[in-house]
Amino acid sequence: MKKSLRGKVVVVTGASSGIGKACARAFFTAGASVVLAARSGDKLGALKSELCGTAIDASVLTVVTDVTREADCKNLIETTLQHFGRLDILVCNAGLSMRALFKDLDLTVLKQLMDVNFWGCVYCTKHALPALLESKGSLVGVTSIAGFKGLPARTGYSASKYAINGFLDTLRTEHLYDGLHVMTFAPGFTSSNVRVAALTANGNPQGTTPRKEDKMMSADRVAHHMLQGIRRRKNQVVLTPIGKITVWGSKFFPRLVTRLEYKFMAQEPDSPLRS
Repeated sequence: MKKSLRGKVVVVTGASSGIGKACARAFFTAGASVVLAARSGDKLGALKSELCGTAIDASVLTVVTDVTREADCKNLIETTLQHFGRLDILVCNAGLSMRALFKDLDLTVLKQLMDVNFWGCVYCTKHALPALLESKGSLVGVTSIAGFKGLPARTGYSASKYAINGFLDTLRTEHLYDGLHVMTFAPGFTSSNVRVAALTANGNPQGTTPRKEDKMMSADRVAHHMLQGIRRRKNQVVLTPIGKITVWGSKFFPRLVTRLEYKFMAQEPDSPLRS
């Protein structure tokens, strides 16, 4: 049974770009009140202006948040509850990627990815959980196909997404009879700036994307699938044909999928696998 999102209060982390930005638009269009969270206040303000125009609209709230800081995550949830009095959906979307072989990687890069991707989700969830239990709401973790099958040259990224999958799966079981909806959401390759911002071996952003972004699923389409999954209270959503094949094939033909995955990723321009 599909549930309406009208009147729901939604927090979206990483809302300043990519999937988070598209989800914020989609939730707002669906009639939800939206809390936009990211590090850039300017980008959040621009998105709020896009959604609301020149009108004063109390249904959109911006909260500058660095998800690697627990105090920021606590403030995000407390500000949401002070403003709206409730919380129905938390979308843990803030994320960071990387592109380097582990043997060449500065370990601070791996730690940074765990801080953003995993701990950012944990911090926000910890402080939002009481309100979500009260509303029998939804907790959504934006993971990745890399959280089901290790992606070469993305050790930190895959490790963080595996960690989120395990964390959310455990929460789903702990609250099986509490009415809490927990959804792991794995978009697969999506057209966004995640590869441009991805860190290299020394921690610097690579600045360009090695993939053909126009051939990937759009962020708006991803947002549509997320809203559908929340409405239907699905446990897991895996997107794109290659993503579904990878997750399914890894269960039954792991060695074959590993070889195909290596070949696929080695075809990227300047792939670390060919160094």
